Amino acid sequence: MTEKAKRNYKDTVFRMLFKKPQYALSLYNALNNTNYTDPALLRFNTLENAIYMNFKNDISFLIAHQMNLYEHQSTFNPNMPLRDLFYISDIIQEYVKDMSLYSSKLIRLPNPSFIVFYNGLDSMPERSVLKLSDAYELLTDNPSLDLKINVLNINPGMNEDLKNKCPVLKEYTLYVELVRHYRQFLSLTEAVSHAIEDCIQNNILREFLFKQKSEVIKVSIYEYDEEREMRLFRQAEREYAMELAMEEVTKSVTEKVTKAVTEKIRRESINTFISALQELKIDEALIFQKLTEKFHLTDAEAHDILYANSR
Repeated sequence: MTEKAKRNYKDTVFRMLFKKPQYALSLYNALNNTNYTDPALLRFNTLENAIYMNFKNDISFLIAHQMNLYEHQSTFNPNMPLRDLFYISDIIQEYVKDMSLYSSKLIRLPNPSFIVFYNGLDSMPERSVLKLSDAYELLTDNPSLDLKINVLNINPGMNEDLKNKCPVLKEYTLYVELVRHYRQFLSLTEAVSHAIEDCIQNNILREFLFKQKSEVIKVSIYEYDEEREMRLFRQAEREYAMELAMEEVTKSVTEKVTKAVTEKIRRESINTFISALQELKIDEALIFQKLTEKFHLTDAEAHDILYANSR
């Protein structure tokens, strides 16, 4: 198996886990303090087709009149509200496809809930909120359209109560940490394989990893390689932005210096011109006229300069 998985492979371990109804239900119960026990209550509507830059939404399902969209991120993305807007729009269109929008009866819609589970390496608070309105050019107190996402940091020491309520989520984060641990001194393929073996031996996602070991290896290699490339891309972005900023500062300073030097030379030329005419005993009115013509000065500018030279 190569170090890099095929680039057109889009699944993740998180998605593999929580597209299983029993695990999705456990996560929903943990988030909402409910105790549903029948996975058949869930109606999945995850978008299987790529709709934006080859991204699929991770998990979405309907239960108890609530439309839940769960996403996993190992790299922070501030544009997630916009992506979720696209996702929920497509999902709702599918939801109402057999209903008439021209009906006099109000079409009832499930209440949407947007969650991002973050376990990247960048520092993030335990809980935060992303809003679509944060991206608006014109900020208002009460935007006509908004979309809010609760971002939950599931790294070690973060949201432990939630992870304890949903053992699968907790075990998933333990698997991630093991991969990162082994990745410090092993190749990516070896790190993933060692992490899987450790988890199976220690009863962490044991059944899932035992049954789908080869698939998890392939997905994890793609996922962690993708995470590394994204971090390098973001670093390159920051460095490029800094270079542009330095170029702008240098250009601005250069322009100011050039302008100042040019103005100084022009002023010296005007003073020399005035001095020469004054030595020739030229009438001040004629000097005034010549200044406005030769140096394109306004009457006020010419007057001020003559006054300064006469003192």
